[in-house]
Amino acid sequence: MPDDQIVPRLTLVPNPENQTQMIVAQNLTKVYGDFTAVAGIDFTVAKGESFGLLGPNGAGKSTTMRMITATLQRSGGDLTILDKDPDKFGPQIRAHLGVVPQADNLDTELKVHENLYIYGRYFGLSRKYLTKKIDELLAFAQLEDKRNSKVDQLSGGMKRRLTIARALVNEPEVLLLDEPTTGLDPQARHVLWDRLFRLKEQGVTLVITTHYMDEAEQLCDRLIVMDQGKIMAQGSPASLIAEHSSPEVVEVRFGSDRNAAVAERISHIGDRMDVLPDRILIYAQDGEAALAEIISLGQHPVTSLVRRSSLEDVFLRLTGRTLVD
Repeated sequence: MPDDQIVPRLTLVPNPENQTQMIVAQNLTKVYGDFTAVAGIDFTVAKGESFGLLGPNGAGKSTTMRMITATLQRSGGDLTILDKDPDKFGPQIRAHLGVVPQADNLDTELKVHENLYIYGRYFGLSRKYLTKKIDELLAFAQLEDKRNSKVDQLSGGMKRRLTIARALVNEPEVLLLDEPTTGLDPQARHVLWDRLFRLKEQGVTLVITTHYMDEAEQLCDRLIVMDQGKIMAQGSPASLIAEHSSPEVVEVRFGSDRNAAVAERISHIGDRMDVLPDRILIYAQDGEAALAEIISLGQHPVTSLVRRSSLEDVFLRLTGRTLVD
């Protein structure tokens, strides 16, 4: 292969009637023996959309992501990626995808720019093309000054940005990110969010799994909430909060030995209550009024907080678990 040429990716011709849908799943199912990991789910992902898959550990998110990346065959139902069946056109589809796995799998023995170069050669991209592309990706990831550094010299946030940059070397139409900011400090997470916002502005379709509810609210246009392989709810973050929770939440702590007893005395307050091991959550139309009523009953919490409802509250309502149970 001459180095001044780029090996063209196999062309995927979209169906004009479905051209805005990058991913379509209908009754998508994955079964391992007697265990059903994904139980007949339906969803679509539109071109340029940022789409989230949320759920507790074991909910079926990663299995769904593997089927979308055309690395795991489904057991039943229909799935099309870029209007093609991944079980039949896996290599062609993967050429148009970028994948950021849960754990960074960079080559620690190579320098930063070498990781990008070697990965690009896997796609048959030429040296001439990659010389320019690597410069673009290093600038995008804010890693220009780390170009000649070994990967094991990078911080966790830098490694994550490099992994995302590597996934963009083939200019994918869909970028799939499996828990992209797990383990990063808040500053590194916000830097990474900014990079993802920029990709979205460029029209890249994003599919994201995450355990961080603020991340889902910031990044996702729409999302599905999964539990035990099923979709419990789907919609925009705002619509899910409006549908499945009250406007405000009161968090009160009375001590683990008192929470249960106090919960019985204040169970009539607000719209709904969840008693957790370390705190009581009261869902109400007016959080301050609910807290005042609790205190008027002679129940004085050790700590109290009134906040707006969040996606984590939706999780608790739909699954009975927090995200990391």
